[in-house]
Amino acid sequence: MTRTLDHSQQLDLGLTWRNSFAQLGEDFYTLLDAQTLSKPYWVGRSAAVALEIGLHEDWLKSDELLEALIGNRPIAGTRPLASVYSGHQFGQWAGQLGDGRALLLGDTAAGLELQLKGAGLTPYSRMGDGRAVLRSSIREFLCSEAMHGLGIASSRALCVIGSDAPVRREILETAAVVTRVAPSFIRFGHFEHFSYNGQHGQLKTLADHVIDRHYPHCRDNADDNPYAALLQAVSLRTATMAAQWQAVGFCHGVMNTDNMSILGLTLDYGPFQFLDTFDPAHVCNHSDTSGRYAFNRQPAIAYWNLSSLAQALLPLIGEQDLAIAALDSFKSSFTNALEALMRAKLGILASDETQQATQRALTEDVLALLARNRVDYSIFWRRLSHSGAGSDTGAVRELFFDQAGIEAWLQRWSEGVSAFSADQVSALMLRSNPKYVLRNHLGEQAIRAARAKDFTQVDSLLMLLESPFDEHPAYEAYADFPPDWASGIEISCSS
Repeated sequence: MTRTLDHSQQLDLGLTWRNSFAQLGEDFYTLLDAQTLSKPYWVGRSAAVALEIGLHEDWLKSDELLEALIGNRPIAGTRPLASVYSGHQFGQWAGQLGDGRALLLGDTAAGLELQLKGAGLTPYSRMGDGRAVLRSSIREFLCSEAMHGLGIASSRALCVIGSDAPVRREILETAAVVTRVAPSFIRFGHFEHFSYNGQHGQLKTLADHVIDRHYPHCRDNADDNPYAALLQAVSLRTATMAAQWQAVGFCHGVMNTDNMSILGLTLDYGPFQFLDTFDPAHVCNHSDTSGRYAFNRQPAIAYWNLSSLAQALLPLIGEQDLAIAALDSFKSSFTNALEALMRAKLGILASDETQQATQRALTEDVLALLARNRVDYSIFWRRLSHSGAGSDTGAVRELFFDQAGIEAWLQRWSEGVSAFSADQVSALMLRSNPKYVLRNHLGEQAIRAARAKDFTQVDSLLMLLESPFDEHPAYEAYADFPPDWASGIEISCSS
C-alpha cells in the first residue's frame, strides 16, 4: 500500500525529529503517508501538550499545522509509519493486528512520539476503514488530558481536528484525527507478535530498544537477567496504573493485550467510563457481553495481560521461574499502591500498621455502603473531603438511604482521622478526590455541540479536566449528578 503527498510542501515546525522506532527495521512497520481529508477544522487544542513537545503555541492557531495534522501535508523530519503487532482480544488470540488507523510520525528531541489516529487505511486495517470519527476523537482527546490532570500515567493529546468527510459506524458520522503524544506507543502486543511468530531476533531487538530507551536500569546489575528485569519493571508500572484506575473509579472498557502500554500508560481510549453510581461489577463496554472487563476485574485482567507478556518474553528470559518471580511483583505492588491511594482519599496521613488496618476496614465497609445505596462515587468522595474531618457530614449523609449504616461509618472514619489536624486531613483529601471527572454525559454534550461546530464545551471541559481538584465555582454544573438520560448512553468498541 503506497501513497505519496507532495513532499515539496513539507511544513517545518522547528522540531528535531529522531524517529527511533523507524530505526528498528522493516519487519516492524510499513512506511506510508496519511490519506487526505477535505476541509479540516480545529475542534480542540492543548497548549500544555504543545509546550511538552517544544512546539510553539502559535502553531495551534495556524492553517498550516491544521493541514499537516489531519494528514494533508507532510511534516519535515518525520517518517510516517504504521507498526505491526498482534494480541489477545477479549481473552482470545487474535493473531496479527497493527496500527490499522494510526500513523507514527516519529519522536522529537523532547523524547515524545507523535501519532495521528484516524489517518486512513494501512496494511493492518483488516476490515476497518482506517478512520476515526468525531465522537470517539473528542472522547480520546479529553480523556487523555483528564487522566494526566488526575496524575495517572497516560498518552496525551495535542489536538483533535475534524472534517465533514462521512464515516460509517452504527450510523453515518464524520471523520476526525487525534494527534496523540507519548514517550512510546509500544504495546504488549508488539512483543507477542514476534514471539508467537518465532522471530526471536526481532523480539530481542524490540526488547533491547525498550530497555535502552525507557528502562536502562534493567541493565544496571550485570548478574541480573535484563529481560526478567524488564518484565518486573513493566509489572510495577502496570500495577500503579491499575491501582490509580480503581481509586478514581475509571473503567477502561477494553483491556486487550494490544491496548496495554509497555510503559504502563493508559492507552487507547475507546469505551471508557468514569463511574457514576458505584457498582463494582459495572461493565462500561456495550460490546463486552461476557463482562470480562468489568470494573472490579481490571486488576486481575492487568495481571492476565502481564502473564501474556511474560510468555512472549520467555524466549529471552530463558527461565520460567525468573518470569514468574517478575510477575509476582505485580500483586504486592498493586495492593500497596491502592492502599496508599485509599489512605489519601480517606485523609489518613500516616502509614503505620495501625493506620493501614484502619484504612482497609474503612475502605471495605464504605465501598460496600456505596454499592448498596447506589451512591455517586466521585460526589461522595468530594463531599467527604469537605466535611471537616467529620464535623459537618450532612451533605454526605443525604447521599444514603441507609442512614444508620453511614452514620456508624462516619463515626469510625472521624475517629480514624482524629489524630491528625483537620486542616491537614481536608487538604490531603481535596487533592486526592477530584471534583471534576469526564463523565459520559459531559462528553456526550460536548460531542453534540461539536457536531454543530460549537466547540466551547470541548474548551471548557479541557480547562476543568486539566485541574480537576480545583473548585472552579463558575462551573459547578460540571460536577453535579448526571441527568437521568445519562444512564442510556451506550459505549462500545466503536466509541
